[in-house]
Amino acid sequence: MTDPAVGPGKIRVLIVDDHALVRTGVRAELARHAPDIDVVGEAADVEGAVAAVAALRPDVVLLDVHLPGGSGGGGAEVVRTSGPPPATRFLALSVSDASDDVVAVIRAGARGYVTKAISAEELAEAVRRVAAGDAAFSPRLAGFVLDAFGTGATDLAVRDDELDRLSAREREVMRLIARGYTYKEVAAELFISIKTVETHVSAVLRKLQLSSRHELTRWAAARRLV
Repeated sequence: MTDPAVGPGKIRVLIVDDHALVRTGVRAELARHAPDIDVVGEAADVEGAVAAVAALRPDVVLLDVHLPGGSGGGGAEVVRTSGPPPATRFLALSVSDASDDVVAVIRAGARGYVTKAISAEELAEAVRRVAAGDAAFSPRLAGFVLDAFGTGATDLAVRDDELDRLSAREREVMRLIARGYTYKEVAAELFISIKTVETHVSAVLRKLQLSSRHELTRWAAARRLV
């Protein structure tokens, strides 16, 4: 557990993972790609994580969901046991994309969940969003949370004026892209060409005035469409 000098205005992050190599890699990637983020400490198990949160009061705790120690609750136990310090938020970073893992840590109070397949730039952006009080999810995982918390709202979606701008096929493509499907996977799912998928995605982004598939995912999640 460390607390090096932190630059003014920087996001203070605690990394919690039981693999030293992972902690070292995440620290190095954030240092390389996110000058606005400072890693202020590390922990390898539940007890160490809880102690580090209390001592360091980081802005964001970046933690794995499977951790040794404690009573076996892993990352979710860290979130629950640490309590809700006003300035500390939790973002799960795990190799697991199992719905049970996602739902457990979110129920405990985490603000987001991303997988270790994420790029360094995407991870840094997720940290920034969580630090700002927003939620952050790898695209395929948002649907687990919406389903688990009973937020399926078809009627709301039907009434959405923005959604009405899209054709039926564009809505199908939009939902799959928002769930994290690749263009190739969408093409296979809908029995259309990849070029046609690209055309539909471009049309969806234009009609909704969005600039990327990541913005599209947030737009769809906010309207409970994924």
